[in-house]
Amino acid sequence: MEVVSKGQEPSFREKLDVTELLQDRKDVVSAKPMSVELDVRPYEGTAQVAGELRADVTMVCSRCLEPVEEHLRIPIEERFALATMVKDPEADEDLILVKEDKVDLQPYVEGTLLIYLPMAPLCSDDCKGLCPDCGTNLNEQSCGCSRDVIDPRFEALKKLLE
Repeated sequence: MEVVSKGQEPSFREKLDVTELLQDRKDVVSAKPMSVELDVRPYEGTAQVAGELRADVTMVCSRCLEPVEEHLRIPIEERFALATMVKDPEADEDLILVKEDKVDLQPYVEGTLLIYLPMAPLCSDDCKGLCPDCGTNLNEQSCGCSRDVIDPRFEALKKLLE
C-alpha cells in the first residue's frame, strides 16, 4: 500500500451519485449526490481511512407514507492492510485485508451509507400514521372509524353484554 510504504497521505473530496445504489429501496423517493470527504494516513503498518459522508435523501414516513427529508452526516473510519503483510489476520477483526496496493473505496462508502439509512423514518416523533380501516392520514384529519380493539378470544364475552 503506497500510503504505508511511501508515506503518502491522499485526500478524497468527491460527490458520489447513489441513485443506482438506492433504486431497489422502496422507502427511498430520491437522493442527491453524496458528499464524500476522506483522508488516508498510515497507521501502525496499515492505511487508515477516516472522514465523513453527507447525504440528503427523501424517504417515505413509515407511519403516514408522507415524504421525509433525511440529512445524514455519517462518520467513516476503516483500516486496510495487505493480506501478505499481516501475520495473524484474526488478531484485529476491525482490519480489512486487501490483495492489492490500490483499494477502491466506493464499495465501503456505499455500504456505510446503506447501514446508516433509517430503517423506519418518521416525519415527526408524534406521527399518528394512517387509519388501519379507511386509510385516512390521522395527522391531517380524524376519521369516524371505531378504535375499539377487541381481542378475538373475548369476542364471545362481548356478545353476552348485548
